Amino acid sequence: MTNQAIMAIGIFLVTYAFIISEKLHRTIVAMSGGILMVLFGIVSQEQAIHHIDFNTLGLLIGMMILVTVTAQTGVFKYVAIRAAKAAKGKPIHILVYLSIITAVASAFLDNVTTVLLIVPVTFSIARQLQLNPIPFLISEIIASNAGGTATLIGDPPNIMIGSAVPELDFMAFLVNLAPVIIIIMAATVLCFVLIYRKQLVTSPELSAKIMQLNERDEITDAVLLKKSLSVMALTIVGFMLHGALQLETATIALTGAFLLLLLTGEHYLDDAISKVEWNTIFFFIGLFVLVSGLVETGVIAKLAGEAINLTGGDPLHTSLLILWLSAIASAFVDNIPFVATMIPMIKEMGALGITNLEPLWWSLALGACLGGNGTLIGASANVIVAGLASKEGYNISFMGFLKVAFPLMLLSIVISHLYVYLRYFIW
Repeated sequence: MTNQAIMAIGIFLVTYAFIISEKLHRTIVAMSGGILMVLFGIVSQEQAIHHIDFNTLGLLIGMMILVTVTAQTGVFKYVAIRAAKAAKGKPIHILVYLSIITAVASAFLDNVTTVLLIVPVTFSIARQLQLNPIPFLISEIIASNAGGTATLIGDPPNIMIGSAVPELDFMAFLVNLAPVIIIIMAATVLCFVLIYRKQLVTSPELSAKIMQLNERDEITDAVLLKKSLSVMALTIVGFMLHGALQLETATIALTGAFLLLLLTGEHYLDDAISKVEWNTIFFFIGLFVLVSGLVETGVIAKLAGEAINLTGGDPLHTSLLILWLSAIASAFVDNIPFVATMIPMIKEMGALGITNLEPLWWSLALGACLGGNGTLIGASANVIVAGLASKEGYNISFMGFLKVAFPLMLLSIVISHLYVYLRYFIW
């Protein structure tokens, strides 16, 4: 192993350790690690830029702008209150409805945005019912990560995989991942009911107050709502057809974002741009450059070779290894840097002789996205909801979350294991 390879591994491991420790903001750490790869000559600036996946970045930015403008209409609050009324104000039914809404929304928005929109309304409903909101919040965290797994645009790991493997388009993700996610969500919601049915009890009088809420009051701009939903629908149709249109997903997302801004006027521009999660964007940039050091020095190729030796190059064993490794790793470290490392490794496995890589990609997506449900630090949505709860005076403890979430995560991976085995190697 060359000195540059050893140096690249050292920078990568130290950067990863700081990301896990959360002593410094992860964006600062990732960018610093990427810059060190260039400063020490492990990759040139040109090589670093070449490894940055601008399709992933463009897709994220476009969707963030679309959601920011749409959120100003109040439509997400409208949907949450409508769901609470459809549940007749019964807490356990509200939990089920909000979980399903969160999962569906996370499939078409990113899961971080979804929880940012759903959680404030959840606090309001819990206050009306005089209930602890934590059971609702935990269910929404798990539903957001599960729902985000179903589509190309639902979770950053899927965005990264889809961008790295162009033949895996929006419809491929939907057809291959949505069926198992529906099964997982059904099992998970049933578990929520069994776990929380005795905790979530309120008086008929308080349930009646929920029924008196008027969801129409939440719609603040009906004209903007029509424009936003029309453009959002066009954008999703664009994602479905992007293979046939021969357009990258970033092009479609950015087209939708700026078409909406064109229709709504420039007074929405500053707010939309300012609410793009630039921390996340630069976090991705740092990670892409960080991983480029491992690619350019041959470390990724070496790891891929070792993984193939371990499984004997058998596609089934390799797929299941990736599924479980991704799930366990993503429960304890952020799934985004993990997936950034795994993508070039799986590509290298293809170069080393595994001819059908598709089951490996689906295993990576399922493991990384669902594994994030294992602990409170497993995914960005988890950390954000815990922070919002803390501001409201409620503490979601690491162990309290672990007791509920980790068994549910294992259940989802067992279901995924059976799905991958049956769909890609039996049927």
